[in-house]
Amino acid sequence: MSTITAIRKGKRNEKRLNLYLDGKFVFSLKEDEAAREKLTVGLELTGERLQTLMESLKQVRCLNAAYRYLGYRPRSEAELRDRLQRRGFPHPHIETTLERLREQGLAHDGDFAKFWVENRSAFSPRSKSLARSELRKKGVKEEVIREAIGELDETEAAYNAAQGKARRLAALEFPEFRQRLGDFLRRRGFGYDIINRTVKKVWEERNNSDKQ
Repeated sequence: MSTITAIRKGKRNEKRLNLYLDGKFVFSLKEDEAAREKLTVGLELTGERLQTLMESLKQVRCLNAAYRYLGYRPRSEAELRDRLQRRGFPHPHIETTLERLREQGLAHDGDFAKFWVENRSAFSPRSKSLARSELRKKGVKEEVIREAIGELDETEAAYNAAQGKARRLAALEFPEFRQRLGDFLRRRGFGYDIINRTVKKVWEERNNSDKQ
């Protein structure tokens, strides 16, 4: 049996509390965590109660870390798992956290893959093959990827991708324009036929615009 002999505010972070058992520092925790666990000076803790408390705090911190990571954008389950592993959280806490996120609709590879494809289409269009490769690297399963990229129009994506690049190549003659824009679209994963059609279309639109 151990007794809480002091609960003191941290010197560097006053929102965190340092907990002392029998005069010795044991761990730090947030004020709301201490309140939730009803920790007060003089409270006696069995070894089992102390272990349960520490495991509970670790689980809460694992879940909070996942929430913060999801705050930037949706993530695949594989991304979340990898991130939490690199933060040092143990496997049982990570799996419990992922289960909680699934229940809350926050860890769903289908939604993540759809978001990824839509985001790429809007800001950095690319081919189906490149989108598939990127999602595979994110740990998304093949059947989920197929559904996410199923409605992706590669002709439209190539044309949209070419617009910004073509403006930066406006001063070039056609041979170099074709070479550089073609290389750009190839890096985006587009095939030979789509690249040729796209380059021709963008070049003709530019010339028609210049004549008006």
